[in-house]
This record gives sequence, C-alpha cells and structure tokens, in this order.
Amino acid sequence: MTWQAPSLLCVACLFAAIHANAADAYDAAVAHAGRSAADLKRDSLDHPADILRLSAIKPGMRVADVLAGDGYYSELASYLVGPKGKVFMINNAAFDHWSDGPLQARLTADRLGNVEHETLDLNHMNLERGSLDAVFLIKVYHDLYWVDSEGVWPKIDTSGVLDQLARALKPGGVLLLVDHSAKAGSGNSAASALHRIEESYAIKDFESHGFKVIAKSDLLRTPDDARDQVSYKGPMLGKTDRFVLVFRKAAH
Repeated sequence: MTWQAPSLLCVACLFAAIHANAADAYDAAVAHAGRSAADLKRDSLDHPADILRLSAIKPGMRVADVLAGDGYYSELASYLVGPKGKVFMINNAAFDHWSDGPLQARLTADRLGNVEHETLDLNHMNLERGSLDAVFLIKVYHDLYWVDSEGVWPKIDTSGVLDQLARALKPGGVLLLVDHSAKAGSGNSAASALHRIEESYAIKDFESHGFKVIAKSDLLRTPDDARDQVSYKGPMLGKTDRFVLVFRKAAH
C-alpha cells in the first residue's frame, strides 16, 4: 500500500483535536455577557467559536486584528487572551469612518481594557518585530488589493503589508485568514469590483512571505455562490462562499 499525505482538511481536524481541551474557552467567549445584539445576530453567519478555535489563541497572547472594522473579532479575542494578553484593534482612517458608532460603543468606558484601538496607515504600521502571537485578517485581505477610482480607499503596498505582518509575528506565530471566494483562475482581479479574492492565489501570496498553511476549514462554504456578485452588499450579503485558512510563520 502506498502511503499518502493527509489532506489539509484532515490536518485541520487534527489541529482542532489537539486543542480540544480549550474548546470551552472559545464557546465561553461567544457566550460572554454584554455582547451586543448585532454581534449575537452575526454569530450565526460567522461561527466565531469554531473559527477562532483554529487559531488556538489562549490567555496571555498578543493578537492584532487588522482592519478590524467595529471590532467584532477584537472583542472575542479580548476574552480569550485575558487580562495578561493584548489585542491590537487596527484600522485605517477609512475603516474607522465606516465603523463609526458601533466602534465607539464597543470601546466605551474602557469595557475592553486589554484592547488598544489604533488608526494607522497600513503601509507604515511600525509594528514591533516579533511582538505578536497571532494576526487576524477577517474578510479584508482582498481590500489590500482594492484599487479605488473614487479616492475613498488609499493605495496599499500589499507585499509590504504582508512583510510587516510576517516581521511582527513571533516565529511559529499564526495568521488567521477568512475571505470571500472569487472564481478559480481570477487571482486578485475581483478585489476591486466584487471584493473577493481567489483562495489559491491567497495561499501562494502568503507562502511567498514565509507562511505555511497548517489548517483550513469548509465551515463557511456556500457551494451555490456563483462568485460573480459583490460580496458586501445586495443579494450576496451574508451569503458568500468564504474560505478559511490558518498559516504559521516559519520558526526560523
């Protein structure tokens, strides 16, 4: 019999099993008292406990939620890393503007004391080398390739951003990536018009910056999505096919 390497999906199952003893922490974060009605409604679409479980973040870690928007995942991460951990909720000026209201409500009265909101130019984040245990890019990686003809969105040096994140992660640190699927063979060409990106392109992109896929999940798949409509509004809002990947930075 010829031995075959396990599929990445199997790797994901093994990866999750290794951290099964931490499962209660992820469920508890989602069940935490005081979460907003809007967040609770979003839970059924995002399955955050299962997605965060893949990242294996735990108490004491330092996590950057990049282009965090109003901070849905930042809040959940704050419960997971605890008082000895830190969550950097990073937006650029555009994301702050689009998140106005819910963002301020989430952070009011220092209700998340271990979360630090920062408004940065992504091309110059000035993240300290080796300072992070994990990075989240949740449905925003495609925006790094968005070319905006109306001038609302700044030009981003995507390769430079990925280099910055790689430098900021500790050796062995993880990057959790979720994004809206584009058609096979489309690369990053749908980023501007449809706010989608091709999964295989994403894998190659991150691998070229020193990352390796260690887990993936089909939990957010929607097979009947034709991948030809805008992801964030209209009939596909909340109904897109989404890929989920966990990368690890090389240990040396």
